[in-house]
Amino acid sequence: MAAAANEGAVKPMKATYASLSCSPAGSPSLLRPLRQPRVIAEIIGGILLGPSALGRSSAFLNTVFPKESLTVLDTLANIGLLFFLFLVGLELDLRAIRRTGATALVIAVAGISLPFILGIGTSFVLEHTVNRGVSTGPFLVFMGVSLSITAFPVLARILAELKLLTTDLGRMAMSAAAVNDVVAWILLALAIALSGSGSPLVSVWVLLTGAGFVVASFFLLRPILAWMARRSPEGEPVKEIYICATLSIVLAAGFVTDTIGIHALFGAFIVGIIVPKEGPFAGVLLEKVEDLISGLFLPLYFVSSGLKTNVMAIQGRDSWALLVLVVATACIGKIGGTVLASLVVRVPLREAVTLGVLMNTKGLVELIVLNIGKDRHVLNDETFAILVLMALINTFITTPVVMAIYKPARRGAPYKNRTVLRANPDDELRMLACFHSTRNIPTMINLMESSRGTRRRGITVYAMHLVELSERSSAISMVHKARRNGMPFWNKRRNGDGDGDQLVVAFETYQQLSHVSIRAMTAISDLHTIHEDVVTSAHQKRAALIVLPFHKLHQMDGHMESLGDEHQHINQRVLHHAPCSVAILVDRGLGGAAQVPASDVSYNIAVLFFGGRDDREALAYGMRMVEHPGIELHVLRFLPQSGASGDDDDEAFLADFRGNVVTRNESARYEEKTYSKKADVVGAIKAAGRCNLFLVGQGAPCVPLADRSTDCPELGPVGSYLALPEFSTVASVLVMKQYDPAAKHYDLVEEVADMAVDVDTPVRKGNRGE
Repeated sequence: MAAAANEGAVKPMKATYASLSCSPAGSPSLLRPLRQPRVIAEIIGGILLGPSALGRSSAFLNTVFPKESLTVLDTLANIGLLFFLFLVGLELDLRAIRRTGATALVIAVAGISLPFILGIGTSFVLEHTVNRGVSTGPFLVFMGVSLSITAFPVLARILAELKLLTTDLGRMAMSAAAVNDVVAWILLALAIALSGSGSPLVSVWVLLTGAGFVVASFFLLRPILAWMARRSPEGEPVKEIYICATLSIVLAAGFVTDTIGIHALFGAFIVGIIVPKEGPFAGVLLEKVEDLISGLFLPLYFVSSGLKTNVMAIQGRDSWALLVLVVATACIGKIGGTVLASLVVRVPLREAVTLGVLMNTKGLVELIVLNIGKDRHVLNDETFAILVLMALINTFITTPVVMAIYKPARRGAPYKNRTVLRANPDDELRMLACFHSTRNIPTMINLMESSRGTRRRGITVYAMHLVELSERSSAISMVHKARRNGMPFWNKRRNGDGDGDQLVVAFETYQQLSHVSIRAMTAISDLHTIHEDVVTSAHQKRAALIVLPFHKLHQMDGHMESLGDEHQHINQRVLHHAPCSVAILVDRGLGGAAQVPASDVSYNIAVLFFGGRDDREALAYGMRMVEHPGIELHVLRFLPQSGASGDDDDEAFLADFRGNVVTRNESARYEEKTYSKKADVVGAIKAAGRCNLFLVGQGAPCVPLADRSTDCPELGPVGSYLALPEFSTVASVLVMKQYDPAAKHYDLVEEVADMAVDVDTPVRKGNRGE
C-alpha cells in the first residue's frame, strides 16, 4: 500500500521530469547554421515528443507522459507562460508605440487588416471541410487573429541577426510589429470573449469588464509600481520585497482576468506593460525572472503544446491542400497587405517586399492563440495541426527569403590614415578598442593612457563592448535600445536613466581625468557575425587601429583559459576584413587589475624587430608610447648571422628611429642581436629583462619559436611563443598587423568618394593638466 501511494505521488510529476530532460531548449544549435530563431527549434522539439513522432508509441506516452501527470505539466507550463507574457509586456514600451510615425502605422494597419479578412475567408473553407461543428463567430475571429499576428520578439531577433535592426527598414518593421502586437491581443480578447459559453450579452459583459480591468490597472496598479520604481535608484540594489510584490501582482492580475473570463495571460501582459521602464527597476525584474522562465518553465509549454499537436491528423490530399491554402493565404495576406501599404507611402518595391516577409514572422504568441483556441474547442486536432505547421513554415522561410532578396550595401567615405605609421606622425590617432567583459577594461584603459603621446592632435578611442546576442529577454531589450541609437549604439547615459551599459562607466570616468577622447559603444550580435560590426564601425569612425582582446584569459596560476573557438574566429575574421591595422592584445594584467593614474604609470615596453611592415607598425606604435613620461622603450632588433642585407624600408625607418627618438629621449634604447638558430632568439628575448608589454609584428620573418605547434595562427610565429604560459606569466603582448593597401582586401564596406562623413568624434572633457 505504501509503495502504491508513493507511486501515485510520483506519477503526476513524471511528465515534468521527462519534459525537462527532453526539453527542446538545447536544440536551437542544430538550426544555427540556417540562422533560424530559437522558437523554431522549440516548436519542432515539442512536436517530436508528441503524437506526431515519439508519442505514436503508446509505451513511450504511458511511461514518459502518463495521463495522471499531464495536469501538473500543464499547470507548470501555464505558470511559466504567465510570467513570460509579463516579460513580453515588460519589453513593450508604450512611449515607442506612441512615437510611431504615420508610415509605420499605415503599414501595421494594412498588415493586420488584409490577412484578417483573408483568414475569415479561409475559415469558411475549413469550417465546411475539417473543422465542422464549431461556433462560427469565434472560429472566424481566431482564424483572422492567427493569420494576422507578427511575433515582436522573434522579429527583433531576426532583424538583429541579419544586421537590419538600425536600417530604415528595420525601424519601420519594429514600429509596425509593436502596433501589431497590441492590436493582436485586443482581437484575441474579443475572440476569447466570443468563445465563452452563454448569450451574446455575456460576451459583451466580459469585454466591458476586461476594459475596466485595463483602466483600473493604469490608474490603480501603475502608481504602486511607479512608487516602487522611484524607490529603486540607479546604482543601488532593488529591494527583494519589491520584486516579490511585483510578481505577486502578476499572479493576482492573472487570477482576476481569468475570473473575468478572458484569460490569465492578459493580466500578466497588462502588468508588464504598465511597469515603468525608466530606471533599473524593469531591468532587474527582467534579470530575476527570465532565466528561470526561459530555461525551465517555457520549455514545458512547448512540450505541452507538442503533445496536443498531431501532424498525422492531416490525412489525405484534401487536408494537405488545405495546409497549402492556409500557408498561401497567410503569406499573401501579410506580405501583400504590407507591400501595398508600403508602396502607397512610397517605400521602394524591394524594401516593401522585404518588409512584408519580415512582418509574416510568427512565434510563441501564435502558439498561445492556437492553444487557447484548442482548449476552448474552437479548433479541432486537424485544424490545430494545420495552423501550427503554418506558423512553423512562415517563420522558417523568413530568414532565407530576406537574405536572398535584400542585401543592403554598407557604404562609407574613403579615408587616408589607416595605420599607426603615417607620413605625418602628428595626425590624430583614432583607435577602436574592443572588449568582452570587465576583465579586459583595466588593461585597455592602461593601454590607452600609454598610447596618448604628447602630440597636439592626441588620440581618440572608441571603446566597443562586444555582446553576444542571445534569446534572453534582456538581450532583446538591449537590441530595442540599440535601434534608437544606431548599431553599434552609443551609450548616452542620462541622470536617473538605467539604459546605459554599466561596463562603459569606467571609460567615461577615465575620460574626465585624461587627455584621451573616448566614445563608449556597444555592439550586440551573434558571435559568428559580430566581426561585421567591428569592421563597419572602424571604417565609419576612420580608425587607424583596431585593438582586439585575445580569446584566452590569463588565470592566477599563469595558464590561459580559452573563451572558445568562436571568440578566436572573431579575431581571425576581423584580421581578414579590417580596413585598417589590427592589434591583438594578450592580456596578462598590464598595470594590474585597476586603472593606473597617469602620474603613476611606469612600464617597460620591448619591441622585437625582425623586419617587415608589421614590425615597422609595432615600432611606430612603440615610438608613440615612449612619449609618455612613465614609459621606457627597448627595441631589440634581430639580424640573421648569415649577414643577409635588411630591407631598405626597414633600414630607413630604423635610422629615423635612432636619429629622432633614441638620441632625444633617454627612455628609448636600441640594441641589435644576431642569431643563427631558434635558441639564439629565445635566449635573447629572455635576456631582455622584465617587461610589462611586448610589441611584435604578426608577420615577422622568423621561424616558429615554440617547441610545439600552437593553435593561434593569428598571433604569428613570435606572438604565439610569447603567449605561451611557459614563457611568461606577467608580460602582456600586443601583436600588430599593418594594413597593406596593395594587398587583396575582402571589404565589408563599399567606399563612395562623394559620401558625407559623420564620424561623431567625442569631445574631450575634464583635466588638461599633467
